[in-house]
Amino acid sequence: MKDKQGISLPQLSADVVKNARKTRLDAFAVALEGWRRGLKLKWYTRDSEHFQDMVIFGVNPPGRLFSLSSEERTHYFFRTRGDKVTNEAVEIGSEKDDTKIYLEKAGVPVPKGRGFEVDATDEEIIEYSKTLPYPLVLKPTNASLGNGVVTNINSDEEFKKAVEYVRHELEYDEVIVEQFAAGKEYRVYVIEDQVIAAYNRIPANIIGDGEHTIEELIDLKNKERRRNARLNSCLIEMDKEIIEFIGAAGYTLESIPEKGEEIYLRQKTNVSSGGDPIDVTDEIPEEFKQIAIDAVKAIPGLYHCGVDIIVNDDRTVENPAVVIELNPTAQIGGILYPLRGQARNIPAAIIDYYFPETKGMDTTHSKIYFDLPAVLEPLENRSAIEVEIPPAPMGKLYAKRFVVKGKVQGHSYHRFLKRQAIDRGLHGYVKNMVFDEIEIIVAGTEKDDISKFKQVITSYKKNTQVNDLKEENYEEPVTIGFEITERYNTKNIKSVQHALRKMEKELKRMNKHKNRMEKDNQHVLNSTSWKVTEPVRKVGEMVKKK
Repeated sequence: MKDKQGISLPQLSADVVKNARKTRLDAFAVALEGWRRGLKLKWYTRDSEHFQDMVIFGVNPPGRLFSLSSEERTHYFFRTRGDKVTNEAVEIGSEKDDTKIYLEKAGVPVPKGRGFEVDATDEEIIEYSKTLPYPLVLKPTNASLGNGVVTNINSDEEFKKAVEYVRHELEYDEVIVEQFAAGKEYRVYVIEDQVIAAYNRIPANIIGDGEHTIEELIDLKNKERRRNARLNSCLIEMDKEIIEFIGAAGYTLESIPEKGEEIYLRQKTNVSSGGDPIDVTDEIPEEFKQIAIDAVKAIPGLYHCGVDIIVNDDRTVENPAVVIELNPTAQIGGILYPLRGQARNIPAAIIDYYFPETKGMDTTHSKIYFDLPAVLEPLENRSAIEVEIPPAPMGKLYAKRFVVKGKVQGHSYHRFLKRQAIDRGLHGYVKNMVFDEIEIIVAGTEKDDISKFKQVITSYKKNTQVNDLKEENYEEPVTIGFEITERYNTKNIKSVQHALRKMEKELKRMNKHKNRMEKDNQHVLNSTSWKVTEPVRKVGEMVKKK
């Protein structure tokens, strides 16, 4: 596969998803796809009666529970999981030991091993581990995001330490002991008989350049991840695990790896802990795709989920591919925003499955979206348990940007512009710029409505005077509704605090960037090439002085 930057879906640009992080991103992407197709969208708190009988794990604040409705049907969703998936299937999939039993019965290859209940003693678990050849894996039966998973255990002493860590430090009493499956790890997303996407999950890593230390290379890798709309919230965090892991390989944070040398920073592959998602949908062999499909079919009432597979490069082994986990409520951010390769449209496939009457509706070039924090505010402050989003404008969206100069920054004028936009069914915003300018964005499905709006920009005379009006096409995404925007609302303490936090974060980022540049500059000054060329530079400086 070509080593190219990940290509994301145009309808899910960074601007569109900037306020949807981690598991909220999963729900937002699916909900947005349905809404853009003309489905009615509602968001809920978990207090809603519609979710009383659905298995929901964790605290899950607003932004994870929603419904979509067509004229024919309504379906309820928890993140990426819809109500077609039964509670029984969710419970089986969330218990790794139960999953293993169902998969083995269906003939799906899994690592050898077994689970232990809460009342099992450490001694029983340790004794069983001796019946399996090393290396081994010890993991909780019901944790997520790789929490508590200890892999590649190679001795009795290491296994005892793992038991102490998982069962007593982390307090995961129910565990699984199984053989360690060597190979590459893939997340394969399946809907019934079809593989929608597959990506290779590579543990957090850096590539040496012969100049920078490991700590500096981590900073550079994070700089690359910040350019990715999903990975910018999953940076490689310097912690005890990384220091111990690289230490076991003979490195410290100050080590300078050779050019091209790849160094892994963790064992677990989770994107949330710094792992790299690499799209392999077109490269993964059909036989492994079929294993993922068979795994989903093995669980009654599952229908769609993420399947985690380990593939051994040695195809001569008994099972070159084994299923290690099923994820009924799978995160999909990794394949929506891969570090390398092509994004795959899982949200569209999910909506096709639940609402086949909308299949074929193309939202690829849609630029309309809704402001998620604003939509969720009544749910966050507990003033409502459900909110409905106004319908998305259907059809091609036309958008214009107007820059208006003069005496135009009065609130009454801005309120007038808002009324005029809403009366015409237009979306966008008005906001103050520097000195005596304002920016107006308007978008709608009728060009004539935008033309008429332009005419009224100069019609308001009360304490207002337009001296200049510039117009240009606008190609960026537009939120539904029309807003009078400010950088922050001085009358709202939460808004001010948010602005301060954002400024502090930006200041830290700039200071870190400054330190990084100073270190890079020092590397140049200390380099052999800089020292060798010093006489040439001195001659050049003398010539300039003459």
